[in-house]
Amino acid sequence: MKHFKHLLLLIPLLLPALPGTALAKLPQAVDNQELPTLAPMVERTRPAVVNIATRGHVDIKDHPLLDDPFFKRFFRGYGDIPQIQETTSLGSGVVIDAKKGYIVTNHHVVEDADEIAVTMHNGHGFEAKLIGSDPEADIALLQADIEGLQDIPFGNSASLRVGDFVVAIGNPFGLGQTVTSGIVSGLGRTGLGIEGYEDFIQTDASINPGNSGGALVNLRGELIGINTAILAAGGTGNIGIGFAIPINMVRSIVDQLIEYGEVRRGLLGVVMQNLTPELAKAFGLDMHQGVVISKVIEDTAAEEAGLKVGDVVLSINDIKVKSASQMRNIVGLLRVGDKMKITVIRDGRKKQMTATIREAEDQKVTGNKLNERLAGATIEEQEKSGKMYLVVTEVQQGSAAWNAHLREGDIILSVNRTPVHSLEEMRRIIGDSDKQILLNIQRGRSALFVLIK
Repeated sequence: MKHFKHLLLLIPLLLPALPGTALAKLPQAVDNQELPTLAPMVERTRPAVVNIATRGHVDIKDHPLLDDPFFKRFFRGYGDIPQIQETTSLGSGVVIDAKKGYIVTNHHVVEDADEIAVTMHNGHGFEAKLIGSDPEADIALLQADIEGLQDIPFGNSASLRVGDFVVAIGNPFGLGQTVTSGIVSGLGRTGLGIEGYEDFIQTDASINPGNSGGALVNLRGELIGINTAILAAGGTGNIGIGFAIPINMVRSIVDQLIEYGEVRRGLLGVVMQNLTPELAKAFGLDMHQGVVISKVIEDTAAEEAGLKVGDVVLSINDIKVKSASQMRNIVGLLRVGDKMKITVIRDGRKKQMTATIREAEDQKVTGNKLNERLAGATIEEQEKSGKMYLVVTEVQQGSAAWNAHLREGDIILSVNRTPVHSLEEMRRIIGDSDKQILLNIQRGRSALFVLIK
């Protein structure tokens, strides 16, 4: 939902011609009753939705061919010139606290922004500053020292039902404030790969590029979601499938952004997967949904609480757990020190235990702390589809790791022919040995071995 450049073709609707006086004679009521309208609710709600325009810059990375000595001969000095590209973005935001000037939007709307300009529905503009953002959930919090703001009351996204009427308010294609209506088409949408933490409200209320960060409200004018993304043919227009972040999730994130300027997620310490019909049959369970613990990490809250491999999680804090992504969301929104009441099935019997969320340890390390021959690389533990992987998140040009042909985005599958899923495993295999290091790397859709002598 980042800013796109579009050529808009305005196609007039073909309507029967009406005499000039006919419009004035359209009925205002039927059988002495007012026609149904959303106008009063929209008039109350619109002032709380603002348009956001940003300006910033990003560093452009050199083309990979320039790393090849053969090509570098012909483009000598080109890579030494900093390449900077100016960026602009259009989106929307919602005033959630008029007194303190807090405005919620999407992280991707203000990402890399040097300047953030906000325009109210009445055309009044002002500058805003970034308080903090959470890329994983795609939420950002802005603050503006300006009078005349109007906020919006919160609803309860947990009480939403499929079929509830909703209204989306935002700034599609930079046209200005626009209102569309629809229904809740689905709840708890996950696994879309849009964000790290997903629990989307799906709606057919028309959402387009520029609506990002805008409001999704119920018919009482209460904020129940922040519009975030769409599925669209060709990636441009709306086809009736839009997604919003539930306001209950947003509020939990905003509280931490206000307090810390970032989200400090705790750690339970498990690797989990969805309970498939085949696994349910193997465990002797008559269940179709759930989460299986496939690994318990040593010295974590999960181990301390007594969780074991093979436990099937039924609920957390009395919330029924249906999928691994849902469990990840629940844990990810808890703070360090929060307690989790976990109900599992173990050996056919229900068992309850309590885990206290711990502070997440640093899950990334610079390569030189593993071995000097990996200096210049940053390697991080990342969870993907319920499994842990080692991902190279940064490689400094000209470093030992760069010269060994490691590149950003590489996934390390094995070290010296031994599969690895954690930094501790990699550290144990490599150690301070002078022996060669053989890495099996997944790079995009291909795989290769990298031998480091």
